[in-house]
Amino acid sequence: MSTPTTATPSARPLIELGTSFWAAKTLLTAVEIGLFTELGSGSATLGDLQAGLGLHPRSARDFLDALVALDLLERHDGRYRNTDATGYFLDENRDTYLGGWMRQASKHLFRAWGGLTESLRTGKPYIGWDSQDFFERLYEDLDERRSFIAAMDAWTTHIATELAAGLDWRGYRDFTDVGGARGNLSARLAKAHPHLIGTVFDRPEIAPLFAEHMAGHGTADRVRFVTGDFFADPLPEADVLLFGHILHDWNADERRELVARAYDAVRPGGIVVIYDRMIDDDRRVNRTGLLGCLNLLVVTPGGSEYTVADCRSYARDAGFAPVAELSLFDGLETAVVARKA
Repeated sequence: MSTPTTATPSARPLIELGTSFWAAKTLLTAVEIGLFTELGSGSATLGDLQAGLGLHPRSARDFLDALVALDLLERHDGRYRNTDATGYFLDENRDTYLGGWMRQASKHLFRAWGGLTESLRTGKPYIGWDSQDFFERLYEDLDERRSFIAAMDAWTTHIATELAAGLDWRGYRDFTDVGGARGNLSARLAKAHPHLIGTVFDRPEIAPLFAEHMAGHGTADRVRFVTGDFFADPLPEADVLLFGHILHDWNADERRELVARAYDAVRPGGIVVIYDRMIDDDRRVNRTGLLGCLNLLVVTPGGSEYTVADCRSYARDAGFAPVAELSLFDGLETAVVARKA
């Protein structure tokens, strides 16, 4: 009787995963050079794109055809054009543009991830790619600050639409967006619900960018800016407090402290809304959230993503009663909503 043979596992998934940074950097570079914006007005030939984007002929065709193979471009009769997704999200002339965040990933995060091995051994951000704390440097340089905040707006534009529709705002008069930067989310909530008055609480360096953004949205009379340090100063009182992409920058004790501070600022009957790329409670499904933990390792002193159960615990410990969870932005984000009695 012959002995059954065990099938040899395929090496292809490991090889493709091990070189997946090739595909990631190809996409990030396409955004960085403005390829999808260039194609926003219509299709173009290889020659058109070489001339318009300043591409060397050696690998321009390879670059564009790699994007076709990655389903990021279409090619018909020698002409390239955006897919539905790249046209919608990566054309800089559209309100739905996500490329600002990708430009930051290409410029900063791609380099920082080169230090993952070192950071896993030290527990500290990778210092080889920058001599200063990432966020401190961003706030010192106006151009970097403007670019980073615009990148974050790529997310808040979409999240604001979903929060405006997904929460019942009729019983609330006002809200405070803690660390709300130039107020992109606040302006969009105020426009969606004209009865709401908003406050953005952030560092004084952000105030000029906030004023510009509110003027552009026509919401300067309905959203104000208050400066302060959310670990040192009282948070502005409101019916609703929002923490968006804030808690994950800090360690667990600091997150608990911030949610406790929110409890003091929320009026009775009001709510706190916390959204981040939260991890599933079993810590095995949400790859974006788990990889996000490693991203925060290489760029922050103590930040990490956290589970939905962790977030509910922070809220309960502060005195809130968790009441709802919302899946946001195609499942990439989760919002936990908790009420103050």
